[in-house]
Amino acid sequence: MNQNTNKTVLILGANSDVAKQCIIQYIEKGFSVIAASRNTKSLEDFITRNNINSSKITVLYFDAADFDSHQKFYDELPVKPHIAVYAAGFLVDNEKALRDFKGAQQMMITNYMGAVSILNIIAMDEHNKNLERMIGLSSLSGVRGRKSNFVYGSTKAAFTQYLAGLRQELASRKITVNVLVIGYIRTKINEGLELNESLIMEPDYVARFIVNAKNSFSIVPNFKWKIIYYILKALPESLVAKLP
Repeated sequence: MNQNTNKTVLILGANSDVAKQCIIQYIEKGFSVIAASRNTKSLEDFITRNNINSSKITVLYFDAADFDSHQKFYDELPVKPHIAVYAAGFLVDNEKALRDFKGAQQMMITNYMGAVSILNIIAMDEHNKNLERMIGLSSLSGVRGRKSNFVYGSTKAAFTQYLAGLRQELASRKITVNVLVIGYIRTKINEGLELNESLIMEPDYVARFIVNAKNSFSIVPNFKWKIIYYILKALPESLVAKLP
């Protein structure tokens, strides 16, 4: 019997391209999945197209921006999760975010505030003896502030720092917290952007790093992005200012 047969993964923001690949891979590893998203119809269509065993997946409505609904959502879960993955994300370009606060606000809500709201609820449920891991999807955009995307990057930087502190908070309960620091992915959120093709990762490739996460806090998929990650962290401010 697969050792994960009786374990459940909760994926929040499960309609993203990476999250959908996580659904497939978690189920292949023997987990049951609770897939939560505002667009439940899209998830149900995805399940049908990919012949996913319906007994292994539950689709629920979840809105990251509706903070007041989060406690009820969690309380009514059919089973409390062993693993929680926050994959919800929202992006508008920096120029729009600077001129139209609604876009900036939506990024803050989806990428950070909604995450903190629901993950706090999950983390602070000390009655859930199942919980063993929490994973958040962040971005290399949050490593250093750059003029091309610093509004979006600031939401990801905040999320990464939150997860770093949450990892320390939960260490005494033997709960592991990971952050995926991700570069360009071939997903809906990046459609229409001019990106370096050699650096673009496929959703199923990134999903493997999530599903197989171990103990390290920061997980950077792809060796090219690891190099970029360490360079960004080490660059002096004078050189960061010259980046696009």
